[in-house]
Amino acid sequence: MAEQNEDPIQEVGDDDTDNPNYRPPAQKTLTEIQKLDEDDESLQKYKKTLLGEVSDPPKPDDPRNVIVEKLAFCSEGRPEIEMDLSGDLSKLRTFIVKEGTQYKIKIYFYVQREIVSGLVYKQKIVRKGIKVENMKMMVGSYGPKKDLNCYTTSLEDVPSGMLARGTYTIKSQFTDDDKNNYLEWQFGMEIKKDWEN
Repeated sequence: MAEQNEDPIQEVGDDDTDNPNYRPPAQKTLTEIQKLDEDDESLQKYKKTLLGEVSDPPKPDDPRNVIVEKLAFCSEGRPEIEMDLSGDLSKLRTFIVKEGTQYKIKIYFYVQREIVSGLVYKQKIVRKGIKVENMKMMVGSYGPKKDLNCYTTSLEDVPSGMLARGTYTIKSQFTDDDKNNYLEWQFGMEIKKDWEN
């Protein structure tokens, strides 16, 4: 019998079921946008402010437009638990959290070469093969730049109580309005009565 937790991440939230009337805008390259209204000096200055000036991508040997570098689990009064997402994703470890803790997740990523429209972070939480929770968070639209971008989720609560304790599998995906899949990964989170150092 196949494991139920091997479901694809797309279950997190199908765009068609969220709003069937939504159609993402037509994709334009950065060069196309920069060439629009070339005779309007004030508009060109405004576009320069918004889009910046990126002559070289931060990672020129990487053909991807969005490069997810790392994820951090942040809980007040505790050091951030960081996961490197730039290497072998099969080696991501399970980390331990205290029940009832409030936390945020930070995702660090680069955007290079072209504007990315409607970045979305999706997360599906599974325990013993049963889907516990789906989350879909709109990250926003970003232009290319050399600096690392950081998206921080809103404050969430780790479940508490004896029934909530245990190990959860978290399947994550970074995608956009144009259905480009930039990265999918999964990791484990074990909820315990107290932190273990």
